[in-house]
Amino acid sequence: GDGDVDDGHHHHRALTICLAINYGGRADILRAAKNLAISVAKGELPIEALDDEAELSRRMRTSKMPDPDLIVRTGGERRLSNFLLWDAAYAELYFSDVLWPDFDEGELEEALVWYGKRKRRFGGR
Repeated sequence: GDGDVDDGHHHHRALTICLAINYGGRADILRAAKNLAISVAKGELPIEALDDEAELSRRMRTSKMPDPDLIVRTGGERRLSNFLLWDAAYAELYFSDVLWPDFDEGELEEALVWYGKRKRRFGGR
């Protein structure tokens, strides 16, 4: 309202949760690569587009979602299992022995606390 001051400092606390049901990372990458190659073959894009990660990313089914910062794997598994292979490049991976149906708010809080202690390097040392 009147008199409110926007100092530009907002505290965003948005959380995007993605459940990939019947999703395959390899199939998504192959489909995106095929679509990119078709665009190049038709002359819609130059051959150099094949070297552009952004061009491939735009063709992924997950292109409208932000890349994950944290991937939680439940049930004691220690693998991605074809889940968000392209998108997970710089994600932190948290593994829990708790099965999915039992993974509750307390378990999520534990994962977020763990994540908060991580030093994100995005490929650097």
